[in-house]
Amino acid sequence: MRIGAYLAHPRPGSFNHAVFGTVVDELRERGCEVLAHDLCAEGFSPMLTAGETETVEAAQDAQDPQVARHRAEVGTLDALVFVHPNWWGMPPAVLTGWVQRVFAPGVAYKLGTADGEPVGLLRAGRALVLNTSDTPADREHGEFGDPLQRIWAACVLPYTGVDDVRRVVFRTVGDSTARQRAEWLLEARRQAAALLDS
Repeated sequence: MRIGAYLAHPRPGSFNHAVFGTVVDELRERGCEVLAHDLCAEGFSPMLTAGETETVEAAQDAQDPQVARHRAEVGTLDALVFVHPNWWGMPPAVLTGWVQRVFAPGVAYKLGTADGEPVGLLRAGRALVLNTSDTPADREHGEFGDPLQRIWAACVLPYTGVDDVRRVVFRTVGDSTARQRAEWLLEARRQAAALLDS
């Protein structure tokens, strides 16, 4: 399998980096070709340009070589993995910008009908989203309605044709012990392995 893995956390040595490294290692050990991207370390610009929003043709013709490379890659993937913290109920800006710039019309989807129903263009049928959070689960669901679940499993990935969206949240990271983090890394490894099951 050819899998794209994307990390969105600016601080080297973060627990997100540990999760990302664990998942990439597990997938490679299982024989997958993994295109691993630390978006912050690569300096991916999240800024959607005016030119990228003018027409579908303009959106497809990326002038930024980094964006063009990512767009070309996503069309070849069998699965996607995203690792990021929950910041204000959203992915970090670098990943939000990545979605807006890479999942462009004509690249990741096309509008199939007049009512705006999309046709997904990605061949990746499944995705794994691994989040860290400092918000307890009962508060996340009760007060906020788990916005990241809505973003990934309802708004973004199905739009591109990814129907199997798996998501795991490791919480609360701020007061976690070394033992808890080790258990979470084992769970991340298990989730990565499960991504390969049909």
